[in-house]
Amino acid sequence: MTATPNIASHLAAMAQSQPDAPALMFVESRASDGSRVYATRTFAQLEEDANVIARGLSSLGIAPGTRVALCLRPGVDFFATTFALFKLGAVPVLIDPGIGMKNFGRCLDQATPAAFIGIPLAHAARRVLGWARKTARIHVTTGFFGGISLNKVRGLGRSAPPPLCAQVSDAAVLFTSGSTGPAKGVLYTHENFDAQIRALKWEYKIEPGERDLATFPLFGLFGPALGMTTIIPEMDFTRPGDVDPKNIIEPIQQLNITSLFGSPALIDRVGAWGVQNKIKLSSLKRVISAGAPVSPRVIDRFASMLSPGVQLFTPYGATESLPVCSIGSDEILGETGRMANAGRGVCVGRPVGDMTVRIIRISDGAIERWSDDLVLPVGEVGEIAVRGRVVTGSYYDRADATRRAKIADHAGGFWHRMGDVGYLDSQGRLWFCGRKSQRVRAADGDMFSMPVEGVFNSHDMVKRSALVGVGEIGHQRPVVCLELQPESKRVNRQVLMTHLLDLGARFDHTRGIRAFLVHPNFPVDIRHNAKIGREKLALWAARRLK
Repeated sequence: MTATPNIASHLAAMAQSQPDAPALMFVESRASDGSRVYATRTFAQLEEDANVIARGLSSLGIAPGTRVALCLRPGVDFFATTFALFKLGAVPVLIDPGIGMKNFGRCLDQATPAAFIGIPLAHAARRVLGWARKTARIHVTTGFFGGISLNKVRGLGRSAPPPLCAQVSDAAVLFTSGSTGPAKGVLYTHENFDAQIRALKWEYKIEPGERDLATFPLFGLFGPALGMTTIIPEMDFTRPGDVDPKNIIEPIQQLNITSLFGSPALIDRVGAWGVQNKIKLSSLKRVISAGAPVSPRVIDRFASMLSPGVQLFTPYGATESLPVCSIGSDEILGETGRMANAGRGVCVGRPVGDMTVRIIRISDGAIERWSDDLVLPVGEVGEIAVRGRVVTGSYYDRADATRRAKIADHAGGFWHRMGDVGYLDSQGRLWFCGRKSQRVRAADGDMFSMPVEGVFNSHDMVKRSALVGVGEIGHQRPVVCLELQPESKRVNRQVLMTHLLDLGARFDHTRGIRAFLVHPNFPVDIRHNAKIGREKLALWAARRLK
C-alpha cells in the first residue's frame, strides 16, 4: 500500500507547475487615494521560504513527530512556517486565539508541545502565565522578544543541510472551539488533510489560478495546496461577526477574487451591507459558509449579490470531520429553506466524496462496537455517525473522549459520532436537528433545537431563536429565547408573543411551547461568532423564570 504523501507536497507541486503565480497577497500599504497596495509571494518564493525555515528549525532540534505550538498572525510567516513544519514531519498545534488566555493555556498543557513559535505578545503571555513551561524547550519569535528570531532561523536554514525526514502519519493537532464543552485537540494525519484537499477540489470544482479571500486562517491554508492565490484581508480574525464589510467587498472587487469562505456571522454582516449599497460581486465563482447553520434569509440576501448560476454552499462537518455533506443555495432557496421554516430541521445536503452517513439510536454513553442494529430508518431522528477518509481517528491524549466519540467496526475501521442529531430523507439528504447535548429532555420526550427554532425564525421580527430547557432533565420546560431584528427592538412585546404562539400552534412539535424570552444579544462561539451558546442561555432563562 502506497503511503499518503506529506501534505506539503501539494505546495511543492504547485511551485513546480506555476512558480511565478502569486501564492499569497497581503496589504502592504495604502495609496494616496486610500486604495490598498498588495505585496505578493509567488508559489516558488513560498516553497523556498518554507524549505529554508524547515532546515533552520531542524538545526534547532525540531524533528519528525515534534509537537510545535504555533501562535502566529495570518500572514507570510504563518503560511511559510506551517508548511515548513509539515515538511519536517513535525506536528503543529493550532489553537484559536479567541478561546481566552486560561483556556489557551489548558490546551497547551494538554498538547505538551516541545517547541513554541509565536509573536512577541504570545511569548510574553507564555512567560507570565507559564504556557507549556514544563515541555517547550525551543522558543522562536517573529520579533526581538521571546526566543531566537524567525529571521535568524531563516539564516540558519540557508546554510543548513536538508533535514532527513522520516515518513510520518501525524500531521497536526487542531483544537475544537469548545463551544459545547471543553476544547479538545483533534489529531490530524496527512491522509486526513490529503482527503480534505481532494474533497474540496472535487466538490467545489476549484482550479489552480483562482483567488481565495481567506477570512478563516485555518481554511486559508488549503489555498496554496489547491493552487489558489490566498488573499489575506484586513480584519480581526477572532471576531468575524464584527468585520467591516468594506474590508471584504473591496478586495473581492479590486482583485477579482473567485472564492470566499466566511462564517455565517460574516456572511450575514457583509450581505446586509452589500444589499443595502446595491453591491454586485461578479467575480465570485462560489461562496462557502460553515461553522453553524445559515438561515435561508441570510443566504437569499447574500446570493442576490452573486452572478446567475453562482451558489453559496453550506458544508456540514466539524473539526473532527470536514466536509461531511454539502448543499448549495439553489436547493436551499428552491426547496429545503421552506421546509426548514416548517420545522423540518436544516438540510445540509448529501455526503461528499467517500463519506458514509448513518443515523443511529441516541445514546449518551460509549458504543464499543458497530452493529447495523443501531441504525434507524429513513426519516427518524437520531445521532449522526460518519465514516470516510476525512474523519480523524482520535483526540490527542484524550483516550476517554476518543472512546465516547468513535465506534469500531468489524472491518478494522471506525465510525465517528458527530455529537449532533438529525435524520436522512428519502433522497439521501441529511437534515441537521441540533446538538445532542442541547436537546430538551421534557416529560413527553426529547425536543430538538433546529426543528423548533426554524418555525420561529421564519417570523420577520425574529433575527434568530434558541430552544433551551429549564429544570430537571427528563422534566425540562421548553423555553424559546429570541434575538430580535434591529428594526424590531421597539415592537410591542405582547403582540409579538401572540404572533409567536399562533405560529407555534401550526405544528405538533411547537404547539406546547408557551414561554418566550427576548435576549439582547445571544452568546456565540469564539471561532465563527455563529454557534449559539444555548448552555449560557439556559442559565439566563432559568434566572428570568424564577
